[in-house]
Amino acid sequence: MKLPVLGMAIVFLVGPAVARAQTLEESVQSLKDAVAKKDVEAVKKLAATIRPMTDGIIAEPAPQAADEKKDWAARVEYAKSTQSYVESAFYTVALGSEPAVTVDLLSTLEKQNPKSKYLNLAYGPYLLALEKTPDKAKIPAIAEKGLASFPDNDDLLLYMTESAYGKKPPQVDRALAFANRLTAAINKHGKPEGMSAADWEKKRNAELGYGYYTAGVISAEKGLYVPADKNLRAALPLIQGQPAMQGPALFYLGMANYQLGKMTNNKAKILEAAKFSEQSMAVPGPFQDQARHNALVMKDEAARMR
Repeated sequence: MKLPVLGMAIVFLVGPAVARAQTLEESVQSLKDAVAKKDVEAVKKLAATIRPMTDGIIAEPAPQAADEKKDWAARVEYAKSTQSYVESAFYTVALGSEPAVTVDLLSTLEKQNPKSKYLNLAYGPYLLALEKTPDKAKIPAIAEKGLASFPDNDDLLLYMTESAYGKKPPQVDRALAFANRLTAAINKHGKPEGMSAADWEKKRNAELGYGYYTAGVISAEKGLYVPADKNLRAALPLIQGQPAMQGPALFYLGMANYQLGKMTNNKAKILEAAKFSEQSMAVPGPFQDQARHNALVMKDEAARMR
């Protein structure tokens, strides 16, 4: 990841501001060196030193004199840029570290600025790292807190969908709500910073496929056949080669279209339902026998329709 450039020309006032500026510049350079060396302890120590200095600069009241305001604005902008750089330093070092270190750095960033754009980018690796540490039990609370700051974060929405749907028994209403939020968020997103186009396309398709599948299956089971049909049709091209999802998706597509065909006296839709059921019975899994039975019933009913 390319870090923000901080070398902007700043004119500091004489007196204490100069000493603080020089100390800040020296600390930032030391932080750059620590990031290059992946020196975790130095990164944390320097970040803790830099934050009070930048907070102090940002808190400076605007001067009354017009000729001083330009220098004041430059100092404040520099302090804000420095804070952004510190956050990017946490992010950069965390991504290349062992799980415990990743958790340590990102939890520190979370405490310093829970709305940092770098934390938003880091939640996927953060949750994966937490899974491998004794802090795994903290994941639900961290995900909930993260969503409060970043309601469209796809990594958090995916986790919440999987978590709700994986409960025993499943929390279907909660899972449906998160699945719908997940697909809506993904469809709004562009490629994240630092991710290749190919990696983003793979991630996007996987998350969309799971979101559409989950929303479609739950909708079908709740008798919401229109959204079930819409979501499952959207899921199909994204879950090819995944029988654990493909078989149920085709099964519920058959069921949804059969019910919609019956409600509208639409023979073509019932025949399409039979087709989906036949495709489901061809996918290895627990839905094969019922799909075979459903296909026969649907074809028989269609044959008796005018």
